[in-house]
Amino acid sequence: MMNLQIVAVETSLHACRRSAISEAKWYAIYTWANHEKSVARQLEVRSIESFLPLYEKVSRWKDRRVKLQLPLFSGYVFVRMALEEKLRVLEIPGVVRLVGFSGVPAPLDNGEIEAVRNGLAGAVAAEPCPYLRVGRLVCLNSGPLKGMQGVLVKKKSGYRFVLSIELIQRSVSVEVDAADIQVA
Repeated sequence: MMNLQIVAVETSLHACRRSAISEAKWYAIYTWANHEKSVARQLEVRSIESFLPLYEKVSRWKDRRVKLQLPLFSGYVFVRMALEEKLRVLEIPGVVRLVGFSGVPAPLDNGEIEAVRNGLAGAVAAEPCPYLRVGRLVCLNSGPLKGMQGVLVKKKSGYRFVLSIELIQRSVSVEVDAADIQVA
């Protein structure tokens, strides 16, 4: 009688693992440089749901100005798939790997992908910016403090730049726009 219960528990554990693997989740694909659009086209041809957020940039060439559609996250395409479909994605030309830890693809938060999708669907003017993490050493690239290095802090709804004078061990905090910040 005991053996039957153990087998039933093991069988249900395997069923749970299989259902977790077969559940479709969002993953990030890291691509070769400038291959995001071709990877997205190949995913579409293979009927695999993907998302390549684009933004419009006006570029000036010698004789004219051109509107280009560029990836919002350079080098990445998002794919919604069950983990068991991993091989179908990895064999696409231009795909380097699925982003994860220790060789295991890490699923993305569904809410983050939906937020980006909804934001871009609303015809919002989006453009890439550096990933800013509070507490990180940054450099200002415009304004009266241009070229100064300091620590980024968050206060209420905006960013603040903390400039420290080491000799007197004092600091001053200045409100800055995210566009003026460059990762040091």
